[in-house]
Amino acid sequence: MDDRVVDSREVEQGAAIRRRRECLGCGFRFTTFERLGGSVLLVAKRSGQRELFDREKVASGVRSACKNRPVDRAQLDALVDGVEDLVRRSGVEIASQEIGVAVLDRLRELDDVAYLRFASVYKGFEDAGDFEREAGLLTKETAPKQHGPR
Repeated sequence: MDDRVVDSREVEQGAAIRRRRECLGCGFRFTTFERLGGSVLLVAKRSGQRELFDREKVASGVRSACKNRPVDRAQLDALVDGVEDLVRRSGVEIASQEIGVAVLDRLRELDDVAYLRFASVYKGFEDAGDFEREAGLLTKETAPKQHGPR
C-alpha cells in the first residue's frame, strides 16, 4: 500500500510520533504511532519465565480496573507512561512483581475502587475477607506520634 504522511507530531513527551497518513489509492486516512526504538525490556515472571515487556498488557489491566470509574484517558495514559518509565529505568530486566506494585501505587493515588479491583486480580483474592483486609489497609491512617514531656 502506498501512502503519504499528512501530518506528524510528537506525543507522550517525545516518546512517540503520531503520523496522520493518507492512502494514495483510495484516499482513506489513518493514524500510526511510532515508538522510538530502544533496548529490549524483559519481564521476569514468578514462574521463572521471561517475556518482553508489553505496554499494552499494562494498559489493558489498568483500563479494566478503571472501567466505569471517574478516571479519564489522560490519567490512564499518564499512569501507564509512569510504569513504562520505571521499567526502562530499571535496566534490561524487571520482576513482574515490581510492575504490579508500581501499578498498585499509582492506582492508590488515582482511585480506590480501581486499586481494589486491580489488587484483587494481582494478589489473587479468594474471598470477601481479602477485600476487607485490603480496603482496611487502603484507608488506614496512622495517627501522628505523640511526643511526651522531655
